Amino acid sequence: MLRSDAITKGIQRSPNRAMLRAVGFGDEDFGKPIIGIANGYSTITPCNVGLNDLARRAEEATRGAGGMPQLFGTITVSDGISMGTEGMKYSLVSREVIADAIETACNAQSMDGVLAIGGCDKNMPGAMLAIARMNIPAIFVYGGTIKPGKLDGHDLTVVSSFEAVGQITAKKINEAELLAIEKNACPGAGSCGGMFTANTMSSVIESMGLSLPGSSTMAAEDPEKSDSAARSAEVLVQAIKANIRPLDLLTREAFENAISVIMAVGGSTNAVLHLLAIARTAGVPLVIDDFETIRQRVPVFCDLKPSGRFVTVDLHQAGGIPQVMKLLLDAGLLHGDCRTIEGRTLREVLASVPSVPPSGQDVIRPLSHPLYAKGHLAILKGNLAQEGAVAKISGVKKPVLTGPARVFESEESCLEAILDGRIQANDVVVIRNEGPVGGPGMREMLAPTSAIVGQGLGESVALITDGRFSGGTYGLVVGHVAPEAAVGGTIALVKDGDSITVDAERLLLQLNVEEEELARRRAVWTPPTPRYRTGVLGKFARQVSSSSQGAVTDQPPT
Repeated sequence: MLRSDAITKGIQRSPNRAMLRAVGFGDEDFGKPIIGIANGYSTITPCNVGLNDLARRAEEATRGAGGMPQLFGTITVSDGISMGTEGMKYSLVSREVIADAIETACNAQSMDGVLAIGGCDKNMPGAMLAIARMNIPAIFVYGGTIKPGKLDGHDLTVVSSFEAVGQITAKKINEAELLAIEKNACPGAGSCGGMFTANTMSSVIESMGLSLPGSSTMAAEDPEKSDSAARSAEVLVQAIKANIRPLDLLTREAFENAISVIMAVGGSTNAVLHLLAIARTAGVPLVIDDFETIRQRVPVFCDLKPSGRFVTVDLHQAGGIPQVMKLLLDAGLLHGDCRTIEGRTLREVLASVPSVPPSGQDVIRPLSHPLYAKGHLAILKGNLAQEGAVAKISGVKKPVLTGPARVFESEESCLEAILDGRIQANDVVVIRNEGPVGGPGMREMLAPTSAIVGQGLGESVALITDGRFSGGTYGLVVGHVAPEAAVGGTIALVKDGDSITVDAERLLLQLNVEEEELARRRAVWTPPTPRYRTGVLGKFARQVSSSSQGAVTDQPPT
């Protein structure tokens, strides 16, 4: 029996059906599955500005396939626009709001399935959290990637603008060049164009079988994106008939596949946080150390920005995620028996994909000639991160540095010091009280890291934080330090000038201070006054878990 039967055929049938008639139901429609279309459309961000067209196309296709579509909205915030401001504290919070909104609408109206459409970074994990919670047939439609900006024959992304700020303070470019980069970096609709967080998470969802093959790397403005939305609706109607549910697909093996794809494409650090959250919601035993285990066996073989040369539309033209997965499958690095929303296994989906990357392109390399022999997301531990921290080491020639700490209590104060030239080679920049509780909201540190790269210090300065990094960040950076400063983690005890070792080869994040001295510091440490006590940020700070557990807010009571 369909879930929607509770409304259309229940005790209160007459008033319930009367209201459905008011939104377009006829006599013949009450036996059809009700399918929610969770639409993240917004003009707030270029990532989401094209989603309404996709939602309408999916609505039409749903009707044609025998379902009854019901559109409703979800929120979004633009990470890129809010970056470096107080507004960025709402970014991770929005993931939870999106999940809550989709769950609430679908369960309140007894929907039989959901097609979620999203673009910006938190749309995707937010939708996946709701999909895992409800476990009704579901499919995700990605709004698509932006096409690269062009300037003087070079591809630009939004990260180019952030790096230009550092370049101008280092007198590497002038005001006119800065303005030209700003005007050309983002040419139209779509999510940030490199293998940043949005494209990383769309790739993850495709690899886990909850979006259509090849759909995760399509450009937002290309016709195939709209066609994919329509096809997704048709597949969802069939999945409802076949009773294919998300938790049938979100297995331990599926999560391992997702991590392997993340490593292969050089994906965002944020994927660690989001996959831990989704796995916890799905009841799958996944821990932060699993990322390190898989990193040791999966190389980076896609040359993509931010640390590489190419953008996501280039990856799509080279075969996209199906080509990446086929190479992994042939190498024994992918579980081919995992099922997809279409009812097929990955092995069946990939059967027609060539075993050799296309000639005439350098985006996807053969596994025999990777960019890096091991994955790029290293899990570091030590007295500075007993629960773990995530280091993104792609593009770093020597991922080892010991140097004096330069401690900042916020992103803003750190950025000011960088732009003033107060950060020098071999420094270890520490930004604390930016974690899930302390921020609150775990802001991304793209502005400081981009300024460091822009000033030419990307190879000689390390940055560690209990906050997050943008998918556009690269260099010797370590985020998600847990426990965070606000709850008494060792990062709260660091003093300016202390020696810190960041060693991604030995997987070590160490404060080189005697235990006796740390004990003295801990005895006099007091928690910082919460920055927000009310509103969504205050609520988030009171409820959120450690970043090592995905920074989720729906924890079961202890």
